[in-house]
Amino acid sequence: MTKPTSNLLESVPAADTDPRDRRWWLWLAVPAASGIALGLAWWLLAPGGLNLISGNSALADPSAAAGRFPRDLVLAGLLLLAGCFTAVLLDSKVRRPGQGMRTFLAVLGGLAGALVAWQVGLLAAQWWGPASSAAASGSEGFTLRAMAALLLWPGATALVTFLLTLFGLMGKQPEASPHAP
Repeated sequence: MTKPTSNLLESVPAADTDPRDRRWWLWLAVPAASGIALGLAWWLLAPGGLNLISGNSALADPSAAAGRFPRDLVLAGLLLLAGCFTAVLLDSKVRRPGQGMRTFLAVLGGLAGALVAWQVGLLAAQWWGPASSAAASGSEGFTLRAMAALLLWPGATALVTFLLTLFGLMGKQPEASPHAP
């Protein structure tokens, strides 16, 4: 049997009744703004910055060739962690219309956050880093050499969201047919 039209219209919630639907822009803005904290963390932890992870004085010089790879790895690890965290937050949301748009905005926000983190780390190195003769000697100083690391945040967000959705669908019981006896 079919529902009467009046009950059908009442069972569909209006889009304006849920105040959470108006906060879609947060999936773009929060990751982009959190790039500031990640950029500062990159400069604090990476060789050539404050070097809080290793404390090795040989890696303290931003122009040292030995610190380039670990510096890129620190930013890559921070961005990968942020991408996984964003995907888990996306998965904790109740499945409802707009999940695809939230995921798309979170991926774009992750890309913006990665770019912000990179630039904030470079700015922190200019402000608080040691005054070196990097420009005179032709070396780069505190910088990111592996630009592909900037794609880890949006990539991890998309991949982990896909996997969590896939595993959620695999564990779901099939719905019974409405015409079953």
